[in-house]
Amino acid sequence: MRNLEAKFRLDDLDLTRTRAEAIGFTYRATLIQRDTFFAVPHGKLKLREEASGAALIHYQRSPEGVLELSDYAIVRVLDPAGLRAMLGAALGIIAQVHKRRTLLLRDNIRVHLDEVEGLGSFGEIEAVIPETTQAEAHRSAVDEILKTLRIAPDDRISVSYFELIRPRAESRG
Repeated sequence: MRNLEAKFRLDDLDLTRTRAEAIGFTYRATLIQRDTFFAVPHGKLKLREEASGAALIHYQRSPEGVLELSDYAIVRVLDPAGLRAMLGAALGIIAQVHKRRTLLLRDNIRVHLDEVEGLGSFGEIEAVIPETTQAEAHRSAVDEILKTLRIAPDDRISVSYFELIRPRAESRG
């Protein structure tokens, strides 16, 4: 699977949600998530746990201008605690990210409004891209959403939450 993604800092989650809903996004869920990241030689590997279940997600990102293109695979997990312990022992745990995510949807595009423990408020736009479609075909939609949500270029980030958390944890260590 693939998606075109933009991630950004937010000052006001409620205002951003109102702006997203004004252009047709609808609320789908509030999710409490724990992402555990493991050390791997290629890409990123995380175990995502939430009330509805757990999944192991492997992904690799490549820059597409100011957006990022991600290739990813998802496998459902029946025993997340056991898998977390096993992968932690075998690969090493890089970081854990705890967040409260509000999920909004419109067609093939997801808007995530995240409250990340220890970091603050962020948003993500993810356009899910069918395998037969070029990423470029979705760039204008993502750009237009960023403009409507009034996301300034300086608010954009190009790293995962765990990469923002890790330096803070290391400085305390």
